[in-house]
Amino acid sequence: MLNAIHYPIRRLFEGLESVFDGPFGPAWNPIRQLGTLAFFFFWIAAVSGIYLFIFFDTSLSGAYDSIAYLTREQWYLGGIMRSLHRYSSDAMVACMILHCLREFSMDRYRGARWFTWFTGVPLIWLLLISGISGYWLVWDELAQYVAIGSMEWLDWLGIFGQSVAENFLTRGSLDDRFFSLLVFMHIFAPLFLLFVMWVHILRVSRAKTNPPRGLAIGSFLMLLALSIAVPAVSHAPADLGRVPATLNPDWFFMALYPLYDLAGAGPLWALGFGGSLLLCVLPWLPPLKRAKAPVVFLDQCNGCTRCFEDCPYSAITMQARTDGRPFEMEAVVNADLCTACGICVGSCPMSTPFRRGAALETGIDLPGLSLDTVHKKINAAITEAKSSAGDRPSLLVVGCDHGVPVGGYGGHGMAPVSLPCIGMLPPSFLDYALSGDRVDGVMLTGCAQCDCHHRLGIQWTEERLTGMRDPYLRKRVPRDRLDVYWAAANESAALGQEIDHFRERLEQQKQSADGEKQST
Repeated sequence: MLNAIHYPIRRLFEGLESVFDGPFGPAWNPIRQLGTLAFFFFWIAAVSGIYLFIFFDTSLSGAYDSIAYLTREQWYLGGIMRSLHRYSSDAMVACMILHCLREFSMDRYRGARWFTWFTGVPLIWLLLISGISGYWLVWDELAQYVAIGSMEWLDWLGIFGQSVAENFLTRGSLDDRFFSLLVFMHIFAPLFLLFVMWVHILRVSRAKTNPPRGLAIGSFLMLLALSIAVPAVSHAPADLGRVPATLNPDWFFMALYPLYDLAGAGPLWALGFGGSLLLCVLPWLPPLKRAKAPVVFLDQCNGCTRCFEDCPYSAITMQARTDGRPFEMEAVVNADLCTACGICVGSCPMSTPFRRGAALETGIDLPGLSLDTVHKKINAAITEAKSSAGDRPSLLVVGCDHGVPVGGYGGHGMAPVSLPCIGMLPPSFLDYALSGDRVDGVMLTGCAQCDCHHRLGIQWTEERLTGMRDPYLRKRVPRDRLDVYWAAANESAALGQEIDHFRERLEQQKQSADGEKQST
C-alpha cells in the first residue's frame, strides 16, 4: 500500500530533478539540495533578523513605527533586510515541506533513518512558532488577526484558567510587557529551532548543511531580487477597537488560520496533533522488514578502520581487540543504525575475488548477500554474457536496487547483477571481470548523480575508481573498458542509450585489435 503512495510522488520529484538537471547540473540541482537549502535560508533569516532587532522598538506604541522606519526611510538596507527576513523564512518552509515529501517518497524515513525523520516533526512546530511570533512583532492588522486567532485557539484547551484572547479585544488591554514577552519568544524559538536542527542530523555521518557555493549564491541573489522587486510591507497599524476588513496573509505560515475561522479550534487541534502523531509513527507503519546487519569476522579483520570511515550511518565503531590477535582495533556493528547497504563490504581490503579458497571470505560481510554469493552471481553473469555475445562485445552490467532496475539488461551479450548499493562492489571485482578472457566491458550504474539512496555509495565508488580512496582500482585495469552512468529509476531509456554507445566503442576497439593482430 505504501508503494502505491510513494510511487506517484517519487515520479513527480524524479521528473522535477530531470528538468532542473539541465540548467543546474546534478550537483547544483535545488531539488536534491532541499535540506541544505533549508539550513542556508535559516542563516539568512537569522542574520537579517539580528539587523532588524537592532532598530526594533520593543514597546506597544513604538513597534509598528520602528518597522515602518526600516521599510520606508531605510529602504535601501533596512527595508531589504526586512524583505530578506520574510522571504528566506518562507523559502525555508517551502524547502522543509518539499524535503519531507521527497524523503517520504524515496522511502528514506524508516529503519535506521527513523531518528532523523522523528526529530523533523518538532522542527515543523518550532518553525511555525518562530514565524508567527515574528509577525506579531510588526503589530499591524495582520498581527492583530493572527494574535487573536492564536489566543482563541489556545483558549480552547482551557489551560490558562481564564480567556487569554480577551486581552486582545479592547483598546488599552495590552502594555509594553507583552512586547517584551514576544521578543523573548521570537528569539528563543529560533534558537531552540537551531538546536533541534542539530539534533536532526546528529546521527547522520558527514551530514551536509551547506548547499554548493554556486547554488547558495544564486539562491541569495534570487531572494535579493525578490526583496527589491516586491518589498515586504506592513498592513495598517493594529487597532483592537475594530476588526480588520482586508488582509494579505503569508500563506507559508498562516494557512491554518482561515481553516480555524471555518472549522473552529477543535478540528484544528485534531489536525495538528493527529497529523504530528501520524508523522511520528509513520516510520513504523508498517514495520520495515530490515535486512540483517553485517557480521565482522575477526579472523579476517585487521582493524584497518576503512569500514568505519566509509559507513554512511555511523553504524560501525572501532573498539579494542578482543580475540588476542596482534592488531589494536576491531570493527563493531551497531545493528540499530545499519541499513545493510553493504558499503562496508566494498571498503574491506580482504574483499577480493583473487584470493584462493573454497569460499570467498572477507573481514565484514552481509548475511543476506555475502560477498561469496556476489562472486558467484558475477561469475554466472560473465558466463551468460560470453555465451550470448556471439560476435558482439560481452558486457557485465552492475547496478543497485534503488536506481534503474538492471534486470532487463540481459541477453545479446549482456548480463546484469544488482546490489543493495553500488558502493558494495569492491574495485577488485572490476579488475577480476576485466582480466583475462572474461568480459569485454563493465557498465557501472546506480542512483542518480548526487542522490545516492545510501548517501555515499556513488561518491565512494567514484573516489575508488580514481584512486582517491582505498581500496582503489588498480592502474592496470583498462579504463576504456569500464563505463559509469548514474541514473535515477525513471531514466532507463538514457541508461539504455549509454549502454548502446559503450558497446559500440567496445566493438570498435575489438575490431581495431583484431585488425592489428592480422597485420602482425
